[in-house]
Amino acid sequence: MTPQEIAKVQAYMRKRFANPRIQLVRRPQKDDSVEVVLDDEFLGVIFRDDEDGEVCYQLNMTILDIDLESF
Repeated sequence: MTPQEIAKVQAYMRKRFANPRIQLVRRPQKDDSVEVVLDDEFLGVIFRDDEDGEVCYQLNMTILDIDLESF
């Protein structure tokens, strides 16, 4: 993902989830995805998908059962 794409997707995520603390961070040795981080906590990965001439971004987020214990 280009720096411009990262900035646009980050702005979208911040607005959509009403949280300016969401950050998208480049992944070492990967150029098709970024990590989603809130404060210092890893939330997931966004992958860039360019299929059939259309670009989309897919969010992959894993929620561990131990994270749900307090709910």
